[in-house]
Amino acid sequence: MPRITCIETFHDEFVCFVRVTAEDGAFGWGQTSTYNADITASVFHRQIVPWALGADSSDIAGLVHLIERREHKYPGSYRARALAGLDTALWDMAGRRAGKPVASLLGGGPKPIRAYASSMKRDISPADEAERLVRLCAEQGFTAAKWRIGAECGEDVDEWPGRTEEIIPTLSRALGDGIDKLVDANSGFSVPRAIEVGKILADHGVAHYEEPVPYWDLDATKAVTEALEIDVTGGEQDWDMGTWKRMIAMRAVDVVQPDVMYMGGIARTIQVAAMAADAGLPCTPHAANLSLVTTCTMHLLAAIPNAGKYLELSIEGDDYYPWQRDLFLGDPFRVVDGDVRVTETPGWGVEINPAWLERAAYREVAVESFRPSAYGALYHKK
Repeated sequence: MPRITCIETFHDEFVCFVRVTAEDGAFGWGQTSTYNADITASVFHRQIVPWALGADSSDIAGLVHLIERREHKYPGSYRARALAGLDTALWDMAGRRAGKPVASLLGGGPKPIRAYASSMKRDISPADEAERLVRLCAEQGFTAAKWRIGAECGEDVDEWPGRTEEIIPTLSRALGDGIDKLVDANSGFSVPRAIEVGKILADHGVAHYEEPVPYWDLDATKAVTEALEIDVTGGEQDWDMGTWKRMIAMRAVDVVQPDVMYMGGIARTIQVAAMAADAGLPCTPHAANLSLVTTCTMHLLAAIPNAGKYLELSIEGDDYYPWQRDLFLGDPFRVVDGDVRVTETPGWGVEINPAWLERAAYREVAVESFRPSAYGALYHKK
């Protein structure tokens, strides 16, 4: 039962890496969810660190559960985003201790993972989107690709008039029959419009229809799912287990898409994947950028029995997401014949770039210097 003795954070506005060290010298790297990472780092130090310091580093699920109960007055996205930093660091630590990749600890193992080329752009013409997706599929061997339709939370107002009706047939024809086709509406449509668009998608061979209506309206999502034969997918924004239970019980979607970082880490995401498996639903997680979220998702998909058909792999580089630049050493997301690979390297199998860490805002809290809050003091006296 090696105790956690030191917790460090390294952050900028977009990314917060977490390093956790235990009394036996073992350490692990994790990450909170991206964006507003400076805010998340503050939540992490205020509401996660007090319960983690001095705790058993090997009981990840138990510690996550404890923190949820101790911080029960503060449910919500930021708590989950912060909790992901601790959870993912402890899984990396566990893998490094065992000399195994996290996927092996979860019941799977090293393997290639089929990826789909995921576009994040809406400010791109259908012709230009077709050109780059066709090129990337040819160059890197992708056998699946996703593009954007509608407008994010657009209430039936398209990114520009007619774009959705133009991009669906344009991309479908350009990609051809050998490429699986996916789209993301990002909560853009009302139920009638979503169904109308869904029928166009079906006519053009698109099989994955993500977040067609406002994601928080499960009844609306279910209405679209029941009206269409193609897969309606969703769940990326959701962190609350009660919401997940309702979503799965009512079969609001055909495919669940939890985000490891939005969920609060691997321990909680596995619970969602297991609920979906019990209901006969596949799990194709959301992983929309090239930070640690995609690495963690690779290991998850290499282990769960109801893994979906593919991993989401963003095709947007440093020009689109400058904050992604130089996060890791090497090329952990190298695509070969349409696959990325979970390697035999212990833990997550990646190394954070020391140059990035040097530029980041830094904070360290160790057991010997820790001054617990009132709630933390009560816990640590037990």
